[in-house]
Amino acid sequence: MNFLDQFADLINITLVFATALLFGALGGIVSERSGVTNIAIEGLMTAGAFASAVATYYMEQADLSGPAPWVGLVAAAALGMVFALIHAVASITFKADQVISGVVINFLAAGFTVYLVKLLFQGAGQTETLNAVFSKWAIPGLSQIPFFGPAIFTAYPTTYIVIILVFVVYYVLFKTPFGLRLRSVGEHPSAADTAGIRVLRIRYIAVLLSGAFAGLGGATITLTTTSNFSHNSISGQGFIALAAVIFGKWNPLGALGATLFFGFAQALNNWIQLFPWSKNIPQEFLFMLPYVLTLLMLAGAVGKARMPSALGEPYDPGKR
Repeated sequence: MNFLDQFADLINITLVFATALLFGALGGIVSERSGVTNIAIEGLMTAGAFASAVATYYMEQADLSGPAPWVGLVAAAALGMVFALIHAVASITFKADQVISGVVINFLAAGFTVYLVKLLFQGAGQTETLNAVFSKWAIPGLSQIPFFGPAIFTAYPTTYIVIILVFVVYYVLFKTPFGLRLRSVGEHPSAADTAGIRVLRIRYIAVLLSGAFAGLGGATITLTTTSNFSHNSISGQGFIALAAVIFGKWNPLGALGATLFFGFAQALNNWIQLFPWSKNIPQEFLFMLPYVLTLLMLAGAVGKARMPSALGEPYDPGKR
């Protein structure tokens, strides 16, 4: 394999890693644009990874391997919304500290899913390996283009889905009345309430959508990368997705660029190991690379990014 082919593989692997991060980042953007801090993306992705693995496994057992991964995606979005609902009730209805609520969801999802895995799989620490996972789709015609075909136009269906969602979410947020209402409750909820916008309902919808998106991100990891679920399936991807939200300035298109960068950092770890000289580099340093780059880029972006004005502030309609 020549260098150009290896570089095409690097770009393709970048898309694989960026896809899950982008789902999580979209979830963070929708929630935080409404004014609700969502530290729980890690836990929501964990819930999605678990639900997709279990749903796909039982579909396989029922000899329904064809639709199994698609059912896994639906299950992931559903369970992600269930955990997001807990976060919404705590932070919106009961006005609990949103950061603490998110941290609790992360721990709850991690403990609950591991417990259920051991319960369902005879004490094993992970689900059985799935056979009915997604395979890459080659776009007819475009996949035959030298370099760009194998690099970009031969990808998992979840990659195509999330790219479409980026533009859908961007359009909804910035070009529709609903998006204007959602952004207004994140900037000035009392003014939005005075204008007749139901602030709490909009925030509930946003948080539930964030759960669905993040759940799909977790499912992407299960159904394209690991082929099973264990306690370390997500291993910090949710927090990198949150960094992409900030680095992307709470904008879906910015998050796309940020997740591609972070995905490239993760793919670089795999790519470097193809070369003989990589044996001289401790593997621990290679595994640290995505997180080190995340910290560096986040440190440079925080001062330049303007968060929604009411982010993290609970709203009481009775005190407007």
